[in-house]
Amino acid sequence: MEVHRCRFVPYPPSTINALAFSHLSTNFRKAQVPSALRLAVGRANGDIEIWNPLGGAWFHETTFRGGKDRSIEGLVWIQEPDEEGENGIKIDGKLRLFSIGYSTAVTEWDLDLGRPLRHTSGNYGEIWCLAAQPKWQPPTKETNKQSAVDSEFRGQHIIVGCADGAVVLLSTADGDLKFQRSLSRPSAKKARILSITFQNRFIVIAGCADSTIRVFDIRSGQLLRSMSLGSGPAGGPKEILVWSVKCLPRGSIVSGDSTGELRFWDGRNYTQTQRLRSHRADILDIKTSADGNTIVSGGMDRRTIVYKRIGGKGPDRRRWAKVSHKRFHSHDVKTMATFEAKNFSVIASGGIDTTPIIIPLREFGLEHHQTLPGLPQHPPIQSAPEKRLIVSWWEREVRIWHVSRPAQNSPEENEATTSDPPAGRKLAAKITLSSEENITSASLSANGGILAVSTIAEVKIFRLRERRSASGDTLRVNKLDSGLFPFKSGAKLVQFSPDVRWLLIVDNSSQVFAVRIIHQDQERDGADCAGGFAIYPKVAKLKRLDRCQGVLKAISLGALGSYDRVIIRLAFSSDSSIAVVGDLSGYLDSWVLEGHRGDTQPSGDDIGCDDSSSDFSLPEGYDHQEVTTDACFILGQRWVRNPSALLLPKLPSAPMVLSFRPSPPANPPPQLNGSAAVHPTRHSPHPYPHDLPVSEDRLFVLTSEHQMYEFEVLKGRLSAWSRQNPAKNLPETFKGIRTRAMGCFWDINASRERLWLYGSSWLWMFNISRDFPAAKDGSSASRKNKKRKRDENDLRKNTSGAGSKIRDSELETGLSRKIRKVTGLNREDQEWVSLERLQDSDVGDDEEGQEASVLAKLRQEIGEGDDDDDDNNVQGAEAAKNLTVQGRKHARPPWWFTYKYRPIMGIVPIGCAHDDGEGGLAGEGGVHFSEGLPEVVLVERPLWDVDLPPRYHGDQEWVK
Repeated sequence: MEVHRCRFVPYPPSTINALAFSHLSTNFRKAQVPSALRLAVGRANGDIEIWNPLGGAWFHETTFRGGKDRSIEGLVWIQEPDEEGENGIKIDGKLRLFSIGYSTAVTEWDLDLGRPLRHTSGNYGEIWCLAAQPKWQPPTKETNKQSAVDSEFRGQHIIVGCADGAVVLLSTADGDLKFQRSLSRPSAKKARILSITFQNRFIVIAGCADSTIRVFDIRSGQLLRSMSLGSGPAGGPKEILVWSVKCLPRGSIVSGDSTGELRFWDGRNYTQTQRLRSHRADILDIKTSADGNTIVSGGMDRRTIVYKRIGGKGPDRRRWAKVSHKRFHSHDVKTMATFEAKNFSVIASGGIDTTPIIIPLREFGLEHHQTLPGLPQHPPIQSAPEKRLIVSWWEREVRIWHVSRPAQNSPEENEATTSDPPAGRKLAAKITLSSEENITSASLSANGGILAVSTIAEVKIFRLRERRSASGDTLRVNKLDSGLFPFKSGAKLVQFSPDVRWLLIVDNSSQVFAVRIIHQDQERDGADCAGGFAIYPKVAKLKRLDRCQGVLKAISLGALGSYDRVIIRLAFSSDSSIAVVGDLSGYLDSWVLEGHRGDTQPSGDDIGCDDSSSDFSLPEGYDHQEVTTDACFILGQRWVRNPSALLLPKLPSAPMVLSFRPSPPANPPPQLNGSAAVHPTRHSPHPYPHDLPVSEDRLFVLTSEHQMYEFEVLKGRLSAWSRQNPAKNLPETFKGIRTRAMGCFWDINASRERLWLYGSSWLWMFNISRDFPAAKDGSSASRKNKKRKRDENDLRKNTSGAGSKIRDSELETGLSRKIRKVTGLNREDQEWVSLERLQDSDVGDDEEGQEASVLAKLRQEIGEGDDDDDDNNVQGAEAAKNLTVQGRKHARPPWWFTYKYRPIMGIVPIGCAHDDGEGGLAGEGGVHFSEGLPEVVLVERPLWDVDLPPRYHGDQEWVK
């Protein structure tokens, strides 16, 4: 394979300004990690990323796109009170996400639609900080009086601090967001409120820019106390900025300020008890553990410092001391978030270096940290191999590049031309959207003639034409008139079919629509003017299956509502006759193209359209005459639900990669002008063909847990290869990769069958013509004998949610994880006892080989109970067995991987190294076949190429 390793594709990653977990930390000895736990990451470009911890795998699920001048400066989650449904069934309260950003408004986000739901603002200054009220707790003997006062509202209000010194309480009752009262009005001094938190459900602690910490009561709106930090150090500013303030479980207050000092305050009489000078620059954020015995601070000096209580008999007599510090970031540590549960305890931190870092909290110093990718996990890059074009997008800008073909010269010619090398690429076109919303998705057709760009507000289509100029080949970009394009609503995903006759659109509410593209090849001035097109004025809606109804639907949705049904991936088959989408819950919806393509629209094609279906709803901006259901024909064809859609099982986790196996180009079907070739009858005056596609229907799926499956979509079952290669047979190295996969491309021809997968730091090849070696014996007896040895050697298991464990020989604590226990005087009666607080669980022994029950049943259906038309599957199973026998004779395993390239923004096929130029690789954006060597463009965006602002340098710190 020939790899063009390039860094010319720009993508400016954005600073992380806010982090927030959806749930509060719980007692780790009892509570499990909630299934709805999510981490929200707010960036300076207005985007909000939603990450699923997945027990340490950290899967980037979706991104809520922002817009121009919409920086996210603060994030907070609240959860509505739990409800009791029918038959006493508990229904979790709904999660709600709020953000602020250099304005007077607080924004609530719709998790299902991925866009703002409502805003609230008032007559106060810019909001600098916000906090959520602690959750209501059932009354006890000590809090009975307090709970009686709070019995009217059991939800969580939001408090905000403003630049003019105002402290405002916002009500979230009845699912709304509105102003309730002001606790502090702007004064003449107008001291900014830089940080704010709740001491309990009624007391608010605010850190200000005038060297004070103020205490308010939200019930009366009065100022209870003002604590002074004194004046700043000599030679510096007089005022001390309190950048962060937090409260411990027992009520004590911790503050971090611009002098680099961590101060502790008594929570009852509000007096200072201790101060520590730990940072060499400003402390920007502070986080505490669930039990209140650990504090973590991050600051401008790039340090992350851990503090613990030492000495003393009682908790009030013990003093705080710095125990460790490390530099996980290369720039300022601006924000942090923590979450703890039974087997989960992490700190998420972020800053100007754009990469989120997950640090172990309870096991700090005993486990490695994990750096999450700072680049998008759904690559913002596509290619048109036929024209050797690459399109990339970010925020509101799109750029199209042309990659030159490698010179096929002799060695002598190459040496002669080294002094004047040809340009390897050229910027062919640049598009800047006039709207303020960031781009959600873009798609370039395989022939390089059409470009579709979507935001949360609109979908735009551009026509691309080659234009000869003095400086070289460029593209002429013409936007399609919005009046001619019927889709006037925003979208999350757009994708052209490989034959460039359909555009699949997934709108903000995860409804799927198909737009027909009409090709117009005309003769003009004696030349073939190919590339012209038009949009058919009707849009077909493709209905999804309703997976659950009634009470079961309310219970299954849980705290995230219908967020799990958000579509995140889509794919077309090689001949564009099958379309598949996958959502966060693991469900796959598929449709097939029925009928024969025609150039004209018969008069009877609209017969049978059911636009008045009860489950049919129109998106914003539609006219009823412009949208049809999937029961209508468009130019002789229509999209219908796959007859075997219900047979496709639910995946164990969300799909990260969806891709059909490529197939050789087949003869195009005859154009019959719709139903003209079908004879009408008395009972069917407007007949139409019901032929299903006969092309390649094998769909490769890689889930967020790195489990591989291949489905025969039209038959609703696993393929013979997937049955022979279950997830437990995957190589241990691949299963142990921390960073998730981003995409794939195929290299399939008559001599080889290879699947290439890639993540942000790795590239992996699987030879799918051979079976994987069978997994070792997984019987209970063997597990019992090897359990202790495997747990000692596998450092990735039983971790706290960050990185793998640090080897005993590399520990910096000076202590090992085990002690040797000797019974009596006989030294032979001794054993090693683990000191780890995490309890071993038998669940981890079989988790590598466990799969969903439905998938397990499908794997057992090799030749059992098949119909007569399934002989090909039996032959395929026999062929797979033969391949397995042949594979054992090979010395090399059927896979290969490398960590040479990093960080990877995307890999796209661009053609073949030894071909006429019409062939290529099969990628997610299109399908091509060739006998030549594959040729791809690998785009890297290392952090050292990103322009970052100056950082702090203290004593004995130098920059190369």
